[in-house]
Amino acid sequence: MTALTIALVSGDLAANVRLRDLTIDEFVARLSSSDPVPGGGSASAIAACLGASLVAMVASLSEGRPKYAAHAGLHTEARAAGVRLADRFLALADEDAAAYAVFAAALKLPRDDDAQTVARRAALRASARAAAEVPLRCVEACLELVSYAEALAGRSNVNASSDLTVAALLGDAAARGAGANVLANLPSVGDPSFEDLTTARLLDLLREIDDLATIAREVVSRGEAREPLRLASEG
Repeated sequence: MTALTIALVSGDLAANVRLRDLTIDEFVARLSSSDPVPGGGSASAIAACLGASLVAMVASLSEGRPKYAAHAGLHTEARAAGVRLADRFLALADEDAAAYAVFAAALKLPRDDDAQTVARRAALRASARAAAEVPLRCVEACLELVSYAEALAGRSNVNASSDLTVAALLGDAAARGAGANVLANLPSVGDPSFEDLTTARLLDLLREIDDLATIAREVVSRGEAREPLRLASEG
């Protein structure tokens, strides 16, 4: 059985149902069931989606306000980025569920003889790699999320500062949750070099995310007004 075949038979969640199409009640019911998907990876992506949405909200609440006119370019960019990232995280939630569904199906493959054992091992390694790569992409997107949260701190509507703090916290927590899923799946890949490189990349990302999220929270807590940023789009 190939990985593609496994994907086709691994359940309706991965094949037919998008998590974004579920109501909150339906998603929570699925998450709390005994089914292996959705799980922590999808939950992390959904948390990051909420954080990205808050970034968009804070930027929107800051746009057109004379008091924050010096940061107008940032607000426009951050609002668009927040919307884009929210959609990206919803897609990652589905990708994570699909990837782990394939891995869970591979675990159930027969191993009654040598040929089946070899086929099962190959399927496990391939599906484990995908199950590690998807949450890593979530962590990478979380870096962009907290980067915008940090950029908006002290440069956005102070009446929405607590929402910005929540965005930073959600981005940091989502990255750590997705990172835990990366580390959980790496040993099953059976490639020490890939495991070492991916782990190093993950730890670097988590450190950078934590630093940015901490700065955002501290700036907000101090009520600090910051100088405008020079955006890449402004040359």
